[in-house]
Amino acid sequence: MMSTATQTAANAAHAAHAQQPAMATPRLDVRSLSTSFATDGGRVQSVSDVSFRIMPGQTLALVGESGSGKSVTSLSLMGLHAKTSHAQVQGEAHFVLRDGRTVDLLRLEHAALRALRGNEMAMVFQEPMTSLNPVLTVGEQIAESVRLHMGLDKAGALKHAQRMLELVEIPAAAQRVHEYPHQLSGGMRQRVMIALAMACNPTLLIADEPTTALDVTIQAQILALMGRLQKETGMSILFVTHNLGVVAQYADAIAVMYAGRIVETASVHDLFAAPKHPYTQGLLGCLPGMARKRELEAAASATRAGGKPAFMPKRRLDAIPGQVSSLLSPPPGCAFAPRCSQKLPACEAAMPGLDVLNADSWPARQVRCIRAGESA
Repeated sequence: MMSTATQTAANAAHAAHAQQPAMATPRLDVRSLSTSFATDGGRVQSVSDVSFRIMPGQTLALVGESGSGKSVTSLSLMGLHAKTSHAQVQGEAHFVLRDGRTVDLLRLEHAALRALRGNEMAMVFQEPMTSLNPVLTVGEQIAESVRLHMGLDKAGALKHAQRMLELVEIPAAAQRVHEYPHQLSGGMRQRVMIALAMACNPTLLIADEPTTALDVTIQAQILALMGRLQKETGMSILFVTHNLGVVAQYADAIAVMYAGRIVETASVHDLFAAPKHPYTQGLLGCLPGMARKRELEAAASATRAGGKPAFMPKRRLDAIPGQVSSLLSPPPGCAFAPRCSQKLPACEAAMPGLDVLNADSWPARQVRCIRAGESA
């Protein structure tokens, strides 16, 4: 159960989603993305058969526990895995450029992909202090991208950098443009990261948990800023997060990941109203609002039965038992089966497919569970 404000925001997102044309061309169409890494213990399959679409001007949230493969997915799309990891990336990622041409991000040569990064698509990283260069001013770092992709001279690029700082609402931008990352607060550094990502007006923004290290007030400001910039520019956003409250307020669609696979996709409204996969149900059950909802429903049920309960004890938050299985030795069937209270013998025999429940609009309602038809 969400708070009233969160529920209102989720309903608004659902209304906006309903107004989108069902057959619009996706900005990004990812098909069967798989990524593995070489380790001392053998090759690890971090992401397996991941598919999703992001429509122009829309936000898709990639949700899951730490280690579920969210960041690996985003880095695979950007081609930013370290060479020492010996990453093997397979699948397709069709991306529509500004001029209408479509390219497969996973098939591009390094030089062509580098030309797109920071220009057609950009990324806001999770920790700005480790992502910004400590020996360059923030203005120089923004200007570098502008000079590379927009062809401006040094003075023009620095002026553009100042305008970008003003766009992300950094006070005294004329002064801040000449300051170093360590001279700025955490919220300001994250705004600089957004300014750097938005400098060349990308059509796709990948935000990898951009508010994790920020306090709640600054987090709200950053998310509101990203929402405003999206409305002004029409960019698409892939939002990587584990915060379901943030998802309810700012995303249009959700893809839930577990152990490197997508287990459910839906619109924000549909997923919060009726989660189909047991893992999604478990995530929602961990929210404080869900415990409060059960308390209120129990009280209402007692009242309808003819009396008021004298005392309603506070319910403990639910928790998903167990731990995520090792990627080096995954279970033979559904990866969530060892932790699932609804599992059947067939769940541990083979990996379920991703069944499409509704393919008429974006996002398609999909669930990777043999009990999807009966889960509520």
